[in-house]
Amino acid sequence: MEESVVADFVGRVHASDVGDDEPVRGRVLLSQRRLVLATADARTTIPLSRVFDVVVGTVPGDLKSFFSDSVTVAYERGGTRSTALVEGEPDDMDRFTRLLFTALLRDVTVTVRHPAKVGGRVTDATDRKASVSPSAGSIGFVGCDEPFSVDLSTVIDYDRTARTLAGTRRPALVFRHVPEDRTVTSIVTVPDERTLNVLGRYIRLEYEEVRTEIEELDPTEEELEVLVSIYSAGGEASVSQVVTGDATRTSMILDSLRESGLVVDGEAGAALTRKGRMVVTTYLESVNS
Repeated sequence: MEESVVADFVGRVHASDVGDDEPVRGRVLLSQRRLVLATADARTTIPLSRVFDVVVGTVPGDLKSFFSDSVTVAYERGGTRSTALVEGEPDDMDRFTRLLFTALLRDVTVTVRHPAKVGGRVTDATDRKASVSPSAGSIGFVGCDEPFSVDLSTVIDYDRTARTLAGTRRPALVFRHVPEDRTVTSIVTVPDERTLNVLGRYIRLEYEEVRTEIEELDPTEEELEVLVSIYSAGGEASVSQVVTGDATRTSMILDSLRESGLVVDGEAGAALTRKGRMVVTTYLESVNS
């Protein structure tokens, strides 16, 4: 395939080749095969085949004071592991992030079972090979008889493990998402740990941001009880279905949950938002652990 530049912008960079402890102004060029960071004094070329991880928005401790919105690229060179950091304007970084993941996941073939579960019900979905196709805000699995796409904003739970699909045990991603008010579990097995890292990071792009917000919440026992009641009712329930005692008190709790963005008004009553489902998932995991 002919190599061409897909992203080219000026930002701030830091890499081992940059002879400075602080990030410096530099040009960022990305092609289908390599990432190049060019400053006035140095040039770092990173073959994408050597990249084993990408972290969006998290900066190593000694550089936190210099970077805000950033992408960290971890790669191998000469038998050692190195990192490069890139920061730019929000629009540049959004495009760069998507194109970087697209380039890293190009030609990757995985095995998928989708939907593996709908709610708590195990389905009879067959295992099939598919190609990974990232796009703005979603991840597609294409080139198979039943292609599908997952909106990243609907992902509520994620786990790295190992599973046997199509008779082969491989590293796997098991994630739950909520398209059209139903919880769906999908399983994807990948060829190696590098792909597991990169694909997992992409699927978690929006999940991690919401997860951080959830960790800052401190719902009361009564609020958790109401959330679990709505979850058990299928994600939406009338006030009468979630009353835990006094109806007036329950209404007050629902008002508080609305203010926290955990429930909204649905057609049949109070409906869990994505954040609300994630709070319930986190709570149930802590109870069962």
